Amino acid sequence: MPTLSGSVIGQKYRSAISTYRKLLDGSLRLAFEQEADSYFRRCALGIWAAGSGLQENHVSAYNAICSGANRPAQVLYLELCAAVEDPPAFAPPGFYPQLLSADRGTARNRAGKFCDLCKLIFLLFAAADDPTSQRAVDYATDCVNYLRSGGGVPALPKEPAPAAQGGEQPQTQTQEQEQPKEPEKSLEELMEELNSLCGLEKVKKDVQSLVNLVKIRRLREEQGLPVAAMSLHLVFMGNPGTGKTTVARLLAGIYKAIGVLPKGQLVEVDRSGLVAGYVGQTAIQTQKVIQSALGGILFIDEAYTLASQSGSNDFGQEAIDTILKAMEDHRRELVVIVAGYNELMNRFIHSNPGLESRFNKYIYFDDYRGEELFAIFRSMCKKNGYTMDSELEAHLPGYFEELYENRDENFGNARDVRNLFEVLIAVQSNRVAQMEEPTREDLMALTLADFRQAEREENGEEAGEETCEETAGESGKD
Repeated sequence: MPTLSGSVIGQKYRSAISTYRKLLDGSLRLAFEQEADSYFRRCALGIWAAGSGLQENHVSAYNAICSGANRPAQVLYLELCAAVEDPPAFAPPGFYPQLLSADRGTARNRAGKFCDLCKLIFLLFAAADDPTSQRAVDYATDCVNYLRSGGGVPALPKEPAPAAQGGEQPQTQTQEQEQPKEPEKSLEELMEELNSLCGLEKVKKDVQSLVNLVKIRRLREEQGLPVAAMSLHLVFMGNPGTGKTTVARLLAGIYKAIGVLPKGQLVEVDRSGLVAGYVGQTAIQTQKVIQSALGGILFIDEAYTLASQSGSNDFGQEAIDTILKAMEDHRRELVVIVAGYNELMNRFIHSNPGLESRFNKYIYFDDYRGEELFAIFRSMCKKNGYTMDSELEAHLPGYFEELYENRDENFGNARDVRNLFEVLIAVQSNRVAQMEEPTREDLMALTLADFRQAEREENGEEAGEETCEETAGESGKD
């Protein structure tokens, strides 16, 4: 991770905060605006305490963490040193339970997106160290994982062990990070992984057709035969949770395996990672992202947000122009995939002749149907070592079919399944924790009763609370 200056951290921070703020409304937005800056400042103290020592760069970064109109007084180096010496323990912000509660019973995932925001910001803070401390990065990651899972509060990492006696030096950070690379996957392995994904039948056919086209094109080139002009840049169109990022990552490996790209990495970014808040800064920020993607795929999620939305003060067009130029300058070492909702992406591509000419291949990601959602849930159970009892297995196909039939514009596809799975295993954990000596089967079993309880919690009801219908049903049995 490259070291970032305090001013760059401040710019990226304000951009990320502004982007997330637009997802909220009413009391949620007010609570976020009131607490966000002070919360992230507290988090910065903990992350820097885990790092490799305070530097002047941390002071400018700390002073730049402010997105509101009322800027706090500038903290001095000695004041920050004292604050970092005794950082507050990591905890979720006060408005986080409000987010969770507001998301329950809906297809919205503002709490999950807040975790994504935290991941971005915490890693920005870790990048203030020069050189970037792996301990700060690890602690930042632990904090985000805690938010996502509700597990134990992360403790600050221990100090590195002192140098051994007899002149033996401790390992350097570079030595610690050096690990044998995993062997690269073959084209056959990557295609098998693609074909093993649940659903996405049309996407799989489109990717296979694209791969065949590229392979034959290269063979014709080798034989000196003419080849038609072809753009490898793609538009992925579909709702959230339909596997767009997963397919893009596999496609990066596939392109490398057939010799189209030299490296095959995937760099995922959205508007907040490309657009800065000052004239001239967006091009610099976008160029840095492009440089990191050379040799692989640059995947721009929700790319339509780059189109001008606020007149002359919007710098999204600057990012678009920079990307279009890079696509021309680096034809053989950069593939760009833009992704987002169908209608919005259509409007975005057709808003600019440069985009229309470079993006002429579309891959559509349909919503998962009920049986596919159930298959995804089943695969999550298998992967994580859980089993469904017969009642739950009989109930869920109808549940997921109804979820699909009643979907709206906020339908989260696989994300909704993942959210349900996480709530369900939390409920199961609470139940099994009451057992004196749970067996292996107890630890693995998910029951229909667990699912009913998870539904109640998703709907904002208290744990163990019965619905009126359930109470009436029980009374009728007496």
